Order: sequence, then C-alpha cells, then structure tokens
Amino acid sequence: MLLYLFYFFLAYMVYQLVFKFILPIYRTTKQVRRNFSDMQGRMNGQPNAAKPQPEQKGKVVGDYIDFEEVPDK
Repeated sequence: MLLYLFYFFLAYMVYQLVFKFILPIYRTTKQVRRNFSDMQGRMNGQPNAAKPQPEQKGKVVGDYIDFEEVPDK
C-alpha cells in the first residue's frame, strides 16, 4: 500500500514538473525565437506577414487646444 502511495506521489511530481516547469519554458523559448527571427527579418529588409499599422492622422482625442503665439504690442 505504501508503495502505491509513493508511485502516486512520484507521478504527481513528474506531472507538476512537466506542466508547470518544462512546458512553459519550451513555449517561451519557441516564442522568443520566433520574435527574434521576425525582428532579424525586418532588419534585413525582408517582407513580413505582420505589417505595422499605419498611423491615423487627423483624429483628435481629448481636449487639445492649439497654441498660437500672440504678438506683443
């Protein structure tokens, strides 16, 4: 009976190790490599599938008042 508890505990620890340590490290490493290769491609001038969004001009957000210089008399 004690041996079964030990095996259960060992299986639980292996499960925790894989899903809370190894798998997140693998996913993060894969994402960092992909982002790095995308950045390298942009630096080399190669086209990329994800193009940056163009800036929107002419939209005013908030209460902004243009500054006009008033001449002294």
